Amino acid sequence: MGSYIENEEVVEEAKEKGSQETKSASSVKSVLEGSLLAEKLRQNIFYVLFVTVLGIVYISNGYSTERLHRERVALEKEVTDLRFESISAAADLMLMRKQSEIIKRIKREGLTLEESKEPPVKLYR
Repeated sequence: MGSYIENEEVVEEAKEKGSQETKSASSVKSVLEGSLLAEKLRQNIFYVLFVTVLGIVYISNGYSTERLHRERVALEKEVTDLRFESISAAADLMLMRKQSEIIKRIKREGLTLEESKEPPVKLYR
């Protein structure tokens, strides 16, 4: 009697293995057909859409960051150029204000102005 029960267990194990083999064969078939993927997609459509939207937002954020960086670099270059221009204009103005340069310019223009020989007088109130 004991061997009959053991034989039944062996038969049940063989049936389970056979059913597992048919399940794996059907799962391979469903993967190759694409029905498994379509079923999973239908079940998780909101998650897939959410991940897609997040990906689009991530990509657009990267492009906008690159655009802002390019603008920043261009503005920094413009500020540097304007600063150099300001420095050179201030240096030219200081050169033009020197007394010797003013005298040279008056002579070059042919004006009849003369330099005062008396020092300026301070007026006090």
